[in-house]
Amino acid sequence: MTDSFTHASLGATGRRVCRLGLSGSYRPGKRTIYRALDAGLDFFFGYGFDGQMTSVMRQVLKTDRDRYVIATGAYNLIWGYPNIRRTLEKRLRQWGTDRLDLFLFLGVMKEKEFPARARDEMRRLQEEGKVGAIGMSCHDRKFAGRLAAEGGLDVLMIRYNAAHRGAEQDIFPQLAAHDPGVVSYTATRWTYLIRQQRGWPKGRPIPTAAQSYRFVLSNPHVDVCLTAPANLAQFEENLTALARGPLAPDEMAMLQDYGDLVHQGRHWFM
Repeated sequence: MTDSFTHASLGATGRRVCRLGLSGSYRPGKRTIYRALDAGLDFFFGYGFDGQMTSVMRQVLKTDRDRYVIATGAYNLIWGYPNIRRTLEKRLRQWGTDRLDLFLFLGVMKEKEFPARARDEMRRLQEEGKVGAIGMSCHDRKFAGRLAAEGGLDVLMIRYNAAHRGAEQDIFPQLAAHDPGVVSYTATRWTYLIRQQRGWPKGRPIPTAAQSYRFVLSNPHVDVCLTAPANLAQFEENLTALARGPLAPDEMAMLQDYGDLVHQGRHWFM
């Protein structure tokens, strides 16, 4: 749980981090990544394909490794179980480091996609010192909540935003027993929360990107909220969330109302 609006301990891992983390998924440009470093961000998440992120961080990690939390993982494959160890070794080469601070099993949609053997494999990598903490990204909230209660993982990466607040019932109440870290993504709900929606009262403002991030950061159970900007301008707007602090009650009510409206919509990827 957080100890301030801007910084938190990443669960029981003990790593203190800035609560806004950067993902390079949308290739924001190297200037954006350097800007994030200058702004004090220290949690960086990447896949194997976002070369801008790995290119910058390979250089940074040569001289200041312990300052940063590097998070990546092996992606659950719809056509078969991934080779976790081989993926880890590849990620180590891509990031230019001998250890990863957080290694995740990514893209779990249902419980059967994350078998016990995956957790066992990841624990072995952790015991070998190649991984600091292990976790998973998951859309099945009840499964994630059960793992939190059981203490099976160090970190949970979950979807949480004003339109998807189910974690408040299914996951957050389960954190106290073992204190896993919580990393959230899609604060803008893939931009739907910052687009005009049918049925919204005319003249009533819609959320901004910064407000969407502040909604997530206003919840003390979220240790890191990932931002995945496409360019420097988007990153600068999202960064203002840290300086503006928690949402005021009227802003929170507006975000929740708008989130409910967005949640009622049907979208192909949901």
